[in-house]
Amino acid sequence: MFSSAVSLDRMRTRLLLSNLFAALIVCGSLIHPKALVAEQIPVRHVEGVTHGFLVLRTLDGSAIADGDLKQVVKGARVTSNLTFRFKDGSFYEETTVFSQRRRFHLLSDRVVQKGPSFKQQTDTSIDAVTKQITVRTTENGKEKVTTRHLDLPPDVANGLILTLVKNIEPNVPQTTVSMVAASSKARLIKLNISPQGEETFSVGVINYTAHHFVVKVEIPGVAGVVAPVVGKQPPDIHIWVIKSEAPVFVQFEGPLYQEGPVWRLELTKPDYSKH
Repeated sequence: MFSSAVSLDRMRTRLLLSNLFAALIVCGSLIHPKALVAEQIPVRHVEGVTHGFLVLRTLDGSAIADGDLKQVVKGARVTSNLTFRFKDGSFYEETTVFSQRRRFHLLSDRVVQKGPSFKQQTDTSIDAVTKQITVRTTENGKEKVTTRHLDLPPDVANGLILTLVKNIEPNVPQTTVSMVAASSKARLIKLNISPQGEETFSVGVINYTAHHFVVKVEIPGVAGVVAPVVGKQPPDIHIWVIKSEAPVFVQFEGPLYQEGPVWRLELTKPDYSKH
């Protein structure tokens, strides 16, 4: 009987160790998930000098900000400046510098947002060369500066999403790039870009076909598992572009900043009636 009891205890111990080992494997897979292979997007359409007029709307169509996009090119170096001035006095500006030698490569990105339309007043800078992220926040008149070094991959895409989508072939099922979610605890996330088919729209009497892309945010590690449960999963981003020898952005729907509301960004035209 003593021998049987020892054998039973050994079986229980082995089962306990087996279950514990399995639990550790599951936990490890959550903390260190298999990373999707991100990629630099090849330059299929070289960016040039641009000055476009934009309007920012809520999803019900109400215009909340007017803006423009200015882009200048010196050799293979492109500087893009996107600004919005809100009706409530808020201000948003993103300045992105990137190279376009065979593949798009971010050099720097700076985002300034201030005013009541934003939950927090911030000035965020990403230096992709030195791999330094600097975040300045202002609360109650006091400025706080946080600096962090991140091992940025070559495919980091802050400020480049609209440019990259113009260069993604619509027959590629999914393209994955990296992005810095800049905050006091800056981290790398993944953006999974997938084509959703074609949609027709018109400008006056002329009909056009736009390709619809959806960008899904993937947060790595335990935070990514918890985010949907606690309501922190970022919403999908929708982008429409005309694919041709001269591709052009048509419309964007998504948050302009981290944890922000979903807004619609569209092209617009000058209004001469006010002059």
